[in-house]
Amino acid sequence: MSIDADDIVAVGGSLEPRVLVEAYRRGVFPWPIDGLEVLPWFCPKERAVLDFSFLHLSRSLRRELRKTPLRCTVNRGFDAVIERCAEVPRPGQDGTWITEELMDAYKEMHRLGFAHSVEVWDAEDVLVGGIYGVCVEGYFSAESMFHLTPNASKIALLYLVDHLREAGCDWIDIQVMTPHMKALGAIVLTRKQFLDRLARTRARGLRPFGA
Repeated sequence: MSIDADDIVAVGGSLEPRVLVEAYRRGVFPWPIDGLEVLPWFCPKERAVLDFSFLHLSRSLRRELRKTPLRCTVNRGFDAVIERCAEVPRPGQDGTWITEELMDAYKEMHRLGFAHSVEVWDAEDVLVGGIYGVCVEGYFSAESMFHLTPNASKIALLYLVDHLREAGCDWIDIQVMTPHMKALGAIVLTRKQFLDRLARTRARGLRPFGA
């Protein structure tokens, strides 16, 4: 992630659920930085979102989705998903921003009904991909995903999109743009555009994961 000081809106504080929930309500998320002792909280000036109306699937991905033996579930293995997201190496990254403290905080958020996961399983019921994020008042912010087999993370994301669509949602927050998300049709909003969209979404009162 390329960091601009203006993207950071607060530093310090705790990762208690009440603090996290209030932060997400305001479009703010924690993201530790190596070498920085205090925890920074971000609301980027340029915010990447995946608007479902702009979702684009390549021909090869469509073929893969039609023939894949992989299957998806929701909230069956949240702890395992976040642990794999922290463990699986990523190109260009020496470590992970998912610290033990963050992991414990999001596991507690899951137990309280604010954090959710999609799991991807192979034919042997082995977890091979997944995605997790936070949902507050119908607004879903995707945090991280992983794959151990080709396209498993994309399959998890698309399953999440379908799940949210069924509940009336029409976009998700992906926080920062990546080549993978850009290829799927993600767009960048200004901070004001993003916060306006967030407010409209919260006002709709959607409950994509139940009460």
